[in-house]
Amino acid sequence: MATKDPRIDAYIARSAAFAKPILKHLRKVVHTGCPGVVETMKWSMPHFDYKGVMCGMAAFKEHCAFGFWKADLILDTGESREKSGMGSFGCIRSLADLPNEKTLIAYVKKAAALNEAGVKAPGRKQPKKRKPLPMPADLNAALKKDAKARKTFESFSPSHRREYIEWITEAKREETRKDRLAKTLKWLAEGKARNWKYMPAKK
Repeated sequence: MATKDPRIDAYIARSAAFAKPILKHLRKVVHTGCPGVVETMKWSMPHFDYKGVMCGMAAFKEHCAFGFWKADLILDTGESREKSGMGSFGCIRSLADLPNEKTLIAYVKKAAALNEAGVKAPGRKQPKKRKPLPMPADLNAALKKDAKARKTFESFSPSHRREYIEWITEAKREETRKDRLAKTLKWLAEGKARNWKYMPAKK
């Protein structure tokens, strides 16, 4: 028996105008492909479970995302998983960015069948530990003058610090580097990670 979660209704209602038809379509497709699906919220995003986690969707400022938990076992070879953006289909800005409804329903049915059979997701290789990047002198000097930004930076995980350091040091021109440094200080003072634009909005 399928269940609908009112929190997902509220999530869709709060989403941007462009995102609403995408989220409603994805929701309908999942229920069509798996009549016994159970809706829930995980990590502040709508998810669909059937004998385990099956798939999930999310809306951001300028795009949506939709992904299968066992995508490597579900999607056709060469599917658009290589696109930028989270999820199995990259950045979804309109229904045209998704496979057709029949194909999506087939994916959902396959995902449900895998969970029904108790098939586990392929093991992921442990990423190699990367050495911490040296602190750029200009960033270090700027953080010393800005206590608020420094406090945020020091509270970040090594990976979040690395994102900012790489962004600054990869600038090709001096003007670009200065601009990125200024934005870094501003975002850090606001408590934001480098890729804050792609993170789910706090509800």
